[in-house]
Amino acid sequence: MTDRFENYRREWFAGGAGLRADVLAGIVVAVALIPEAIGFSIIAGVDPRVGLYASVAIAIVISLVGGRPGMISAATAAVAVVVIPLVRDHGVEYLFVATILMGVIQAVAGLLRLDLLMQFVSRSVITGFVNALAILIFIAQLPQLTGVGWETYAMVAGGLAIIYLFPRLTTAVPSPLVAILVLTAISIGMGLSVNTVGDMGKLPEGLPSLVLPDVPLNWETLRIIAPYSLTMAAVGLLESLLTAQIVDDMTHTDSDKRRECMGQGGANIVAALFGGMGGCAMIGQSVINVTSGGRRRLSTFVAGAFLLFLLAVLGPWVGRVPMPALVAVMIMVSIGTFSWNSIPNLRRHPPTSSVVMLVTVAVVVSTQDLSLGVLAGVLLSGIFFAGKVQRIFAVEREVSPDGRTATYRVRGEIFFASVDRFTRAFHVEDRADAVTIDVSRGHFWDISAVGALDKIVARLRRDGREVEVLGYNEASADIVDRFALHDKTGFELGAVPH
Repeated sequence: MTDRFENYRREWFAGGAGLRADVLAGIVVAVALIPEAIGFSIIAGVDPRVGLYASVAIAIVISLVGGRPGMISAATAAVAVVVIPLVRDHGVEYLFVATILMGVIQAVAGLLRLDLLMQFVSRSVITGFVNALAILIFIAQLPQLTGVGWETYAMVAGGLAIIYLFPRLTTAVPSPLVAILVLTAISIGMGLSVNTVGDMGKLPEGLPSLVLPDVPLNWETLRIIAPYSLTMAAVGLLESLLTAQIVDDMTHTDSDKRRECMGQGGANIVAALFGGMGGCAMIGQSVINVTSGGRRRLSTFVAGAFLLFLLAVLGPWVGRVPMPALVAVMIMVSIGTFSWNSIPNLRRHPPTSSVVMLVTVAVVVSTQDLSLGVLAGVLLSGIFFAGKVQRIFAVEREVSPDGRTATYRVRGEIFFASVDRFTRAFHVEDRADAVTIDVSRGHFWDISAVGALDKIVARLRRDGREVEVLGYNEASADIVDRFALHDKTGFELGAVPH
């Protein structure tokens, strides 16, 4: 118990410069969350307060119960696009109850250790996911850079200059925060004609209140919300777990993915109870937090708490923050998120890995659906892996000098993708009276492999050959014993058929 408490304390506080860095990083993230949350609310077809209150609740709750310190979770576009038909056809109250069910599903997924499915996501898919997200973040800034005056371009350029040059003077204050404050002061002081946060949508006034969704709790409601809740839960967990892996790599630390799943569930339930939409981890804001010095839970908590303070107390001032300042910050995030090493690696890495990465990027960017891109990458990785493994396979045939005995030595993995080659290796015209199949250097993985061996032994026996299979390892013997057709092959666990 003492060790657990000490570990939890380290995840919260560092003291000195680390404490200051977490607080300042959280402030930067809070400001950057506002236009994102408003934009996602507009996408979902709900009032801006639904996205803003969700971001407050999710960030605060996940800082307490999440499994990845320093990662930022809030309302996201990935979830917002899923609920558009639900809000349009049934209203915002059904969105709230669907978000509660989403949270329950995510918590159950954590209990069932579905986070372990991340083991099947290859490094190429993660790299493609990161690059695609960087491209999408940049594309999302283009509406703020089209049809605007020169002042906007000048402020974006100035913001980028501050972000990249200010750290040469000092790193005591995050340069994105300096850029936001300086550009806001210039915009207000000079009365520049640029878009502001207030132009994105009306900011809410006051604090959110706890309210239960006003919908009938019956099977009809469940039938309506269940498909949306399942999709939101899956998309939210996928993006959260991938972002957690990316933050792990950036900070050279590990995270508790199971706890993160359950934490995401709890955060979404609380968000819905306070009138918010669903959300998940945000790679853009997480990168802002980490690059600004945020490493611990405190930075995530400050992001949510300071966002609430901005909305409740400083709303009119926040509405005057120029969008070019936030565009500069997000361009910095886009540049920092993109894996630039992946470009020269296209020539150095195996072609299959490069194809998986490029397909993931192409699908995500073309569909703007992160889950589809990751799914495409995972499926392609599986196909390439199966093809690679089935080639690491051979059957060697040896015949005795008198031609009466033939021995087949099987080497490699026999499974659904290699059974065709395995079967064809025995399609020779064997005139030997006795055939020995030595599988001591092979491994049978599935019922397809067992079925292929069944057919081979049965055919040889029909041709009048004596067949002996030997050398099973324990795992192969077990699956053969359970699934082989005993009446045809006479297999017994660990024994040679007669």
